[in-house]
Amino acid sequence: MLAHQLTEGLIRVLERPDLRVIAGTRRISLSPDLPEPFRVTDRGDVLLGSACMGNGAHSAFYLRHALELAHLLDIAPHQPVMAALCAARTAALFHGLDVTCDTVAEPGVAMTAAPTALPAWIDIMAADHLPAPEILRDVWLAIAPCQPAPAERPDIDAVHARLGALWPWTGPTETLMAMGGDARLSIDPTTGLNHYGCSHRPRPWAVTFASSTASSLSERGFAGAEAARLRLIAAALSDPQADVPATLTTEIHDGIARHFGLRGDEGIILAPSGTDCELYALALAALAPGGRAVSNILIAPEETGSGVPLAARGCHFANDTALGHMVPKGHLIAGFPDDTQVIDLPMRDARGQQIPLAQVDADCLRVARSELARGRHILLHRLDLSKTGLLAPQMETLDTLMATAPAGQVDVVVDACQTRLDPARVRDYLNRGWMVMVTGSKFFTGPPFCGAVLLPAPVMARLSGHLPAGLAQYTHQAAWPVGQARTVLPAGHNIGLLLRWHAAMAEMAALANVPRATVTQRLRTFLSAARDAITHNRDLCLLPPYAPRRPPLADAWDDAATILSFFVRAHDAGDTFRPLALAQARRLYAWLNTDLSTVIPARDADERRLAALLCHVGQPVPLAHPALDGELAGALRISAGARLVSGEPSHDGMDSRRRMERETRDVRRVVDKISLILRHWPTIAACDPHPTYMPHHLEQG
Repeated sequence: MLAHQLTEGLIRVLERPDLRVIAGTRRISLSPDLPEPFRVTDRGDVLLGSACMGNGAHSAFYLRHALELAHLLDIAPHQPVMAALCAARTAALFHGLDVTCDTVAEPGVAMTAAPTALPAWIDIMAADHLPAPEILRDVWLAIAPCQPAPAERPDIDAVHARLGALWPWTGPTETLMAMGGDARLSIDPTTGLNHYGCSHRPRPWAVTFASSTASSLSERGFAGAEAARLRLIAAALSDPQADVPATLTTEIHDGIARHFGLRGDEGIILAPSGTDCELYALALAALAPGGRAVSNILIAPEETGSGVPLAARGCHFANDTALGHMVPKGHLIAGFPDDTQVIDLPMRDARGQQIPLAQVDADCLRVARSELARGRHILLHRLDLSKTGLLAPQMETLDTLMATAPAGQVDVVVDACQTRLDPARVRDYLNRGWMVMVTGSKFFTGPPFCGAVLLPAPVMARLSGHLPAGLAQYTHQAAWPVGQARTVLPAGHNIGLLLRWHAAMAEMAALANVPRATVTQRLRTFLSAARDAITHNRDLCLLPPYAPRRPPLADAWDDAATILSFFVRAHDAGDTFRPLALAQARRLYAWLNTDLSTVIPARDADERRLAALLCHVGQPVPLAHPALDGELAGALRISAGARLVSGEPSHDGMDSRRRMERETRDVRRVVDKISLILRHWPTIAACDPHPTYMPHHLEQG
């Protein structure tokens, strides 16, 4: 990739996982005498000038700008001005996400800068609104020397008109993937991470067992999303008539259908989240023949998404929607019936203990039959699985109910949003006529906020009806199968959702290439080591692992508990085991994902390395515990995800044995860091440090 000797600092920038993926095999060389920060040659090579040899943040900005410009000139060689301005916007938004740089000059000053300063157009091109044509002309004049000169003077007014449609979704992949969800996807500028403590950039230096909550992208997932983004911008520049978003949507539908074995008369609804999936399932249940009021039976709602109980009633479950509409949380969504009833069936008692499955099943049958006797339509959930890995009701119970209920009066929706099940199980659910909710963001380790509802043929037939009008604030027509029902929805596409799903599909494809017996063996190896690490640490108390009860399936990996939940001893509990209360567990969760090497007075180099280690685990689940006298404890989770099986690109070069040894060593290091934090709790609490995208030694390097 390099044609000449580069400075050590620039090499570190080139080795960044996000920039390495974007660069690919492009030829990059150093040209210190270059008057510009960089130049893209007519052959597509990138020359880096002296401005890239000092400040690492500046080097990253200019390299990202150069790579984007080179890609876009490859794509649209006859659109040099459009390519240049789109590349500048991408670079400007990248700068806003990247590490802190020197202060950018105020807009309106001259468009030239000393080699050590960043260009004044960054704020202009990062703005939400397209600048006026005369400002774009100034930006173009500033960046034109960085590329082969165009043959004639550009028509800036025409360029401005074309850029208007592109502006909202022109930017780096990591920016676009934060769109089309809700505020939880936004990157916190103080941490470089989102609400879930993860990043839309690869973060290979972090130990990640957080797939029960959310995961940072791997290089594989990032590359999948980046390839989709480049196709979008390529079409916009070279063939504006091409409907690439529709093509990307079709590819997602096809990929999900292929993975789970859907048939031609079955369908898929793409959803930003599992909670949106719940909303869609309720809308489809309300379209069942007979027009009956719906009773929605939720299993263990306290162990599903926090907004699910509201969505289950047809109410706004947040203050904003994935399409950016501000809505009144808790109010009924337009078009949803106001007579929907939600019935909660817990799976844990007041002491946090698991309720026997036989009792959960009996309660489920009793409630469902009571609601049927009232003439209501039932939407019954099978939870497969909960945040701590619980599964209910059992198949025998559902079979009994379906055999005795009036025909067409019961819908079953499988909440498989953790997607910790073999595709053959999903196929069986669809064969029974049940809807299935899945995500690409949990077990598959894709980015957060990519969900789907899989529709069996009988439910697909309902799409000749009319969806609630208020769903137009949540979803586009293109996310739904063809039918009369979707005409109430707006045209267009959720670009962020499309990119997130393309990242997830890259992980799904990698997992699908691993033989099922190997999947089973790798999961069992890791889970055995993780259980041992937790049970042999006196600071932790493992919740009884719940092995899902499923019908026999050859080489099945989904009969193992892939989520290990545990309480952590309070730092001031003494010799008794009193778990951390929920608020304290949340602090521990954040500190695990934080470089503590400058906070903890480490005894030796090994302890300093442990303090610096970034560990991302599953968010604490609120659970009752008898030692807390009514206060909720927080149970942390270590989970096995698809990447544990298929490997991460950053592990290339390791054979499977060495890689699994690394994974089992890492899970022990997570447990050790928990104990380290407990020993230094008051010191850490006094500083209350925040998580970071990367550890300090990489930031400083």
